[in-house]
Amino acid sequence: MSKSQDEVPDEVENQFILRLPLEHACTVRNLVHSQSVKMKDKLKIDLLPDRRHAVVEVEDVPLAAKLVDLPCVIESLRTLDKKTFYKTADISQMLVCTTDGDTHPSPEESAASADPNITRKKERGREKKYVWQHGITPPLKNVRKKRFRKTQKKVPDVKEMEKSSLPEYIESPDVEKEVRRLLRSDAEAISTRWEVVAEDGTKEIESQGSIPGFVISSGMSSHKQGHTSSVMEIQKQIDKKEKKLHEIQNKAQRQKDLIMKVENLTLKNHFHSVLEHLEIQEKKKNEKLISLQEQLQRFLKK
Repeated sequence: MSKSQDEVPDEVENQFILRLPLEHACTVRNLVHSQSVKMKDKLKIDLLPDRRHAVVEVEDVPLAAKLVDLPCVIESLRTLDKKTFYKTADISQMLVCTTDGDTHPSPEESAASADPNITRKKERGREKKYVWQHGITPPLKNVRKKRFRKTQKKVPDVKEMEKSSLPEYIESPDVEKEVRRLLRSDAEAISTRWEVVAEDGTKEIESQGSIPGFVISSGMSSHKQGHTSSVMEIQKQIDKKEKKLHEIQNKAQRQKDLIMKVENLTLKNHFHSVLEHLEIQEKKKNEKLISLQEQLQRFLKK
């Protein structure tokens, strides 16, 4: 057996927030600041089998507690010199203690049903009871309702859709239906009309064509038309690639500036890895740009 198999795996640190009534919170805070060995005897947390309820004892005073899910994940940090901070865990739950609550869950919650559908419904309803609606600070009260909008599943009326050709607000399922309708109408079309407008606003190409499978009618020859449209398409791609390449170069320069300013070794390593990734992207974009420019030159020589 190898040495790695003999070693005991490192224990992952799990953290949660303990919220107590004011008088008990002051007592626990004083115990933590005193760094007394007797703290284990004065503060006890016993988690019940349902993993959602607990009994917290503060100086032999029992408190009913409920483990709730926070709206989002909170990072906890540690520091020794108040300059460098180290992340220790992600906190997603909070143990809320009350003096007037029951220290044991109701028998209805622990009772199980033989029907799997009923069990799943009860489980979903039970989980909703342990969803905390607020943040951990006063400004974040009812933060789930204020900032986390539910996806509306109501389908708009067909008559209302016909009255307005472009609705002001469409939910994502209706967007997909609208795209399918437009694709169907494009497939049923007999002929199409299109034009290419230059940057100065003048129309360079104006043509009438048809859907593949129908007769094409155009004012200019198909060869010239295809050649001009290909040149315009390649030029558009070159403009996009140049713009993207310029953005990547600006990002890389910002990373270089940050590396020169930052003294923290961890941050420097992170910025170096981001810079390497940007340099790889820049190289690929540059190769594609050169290839497109060569392709454009070949078209122009024809």
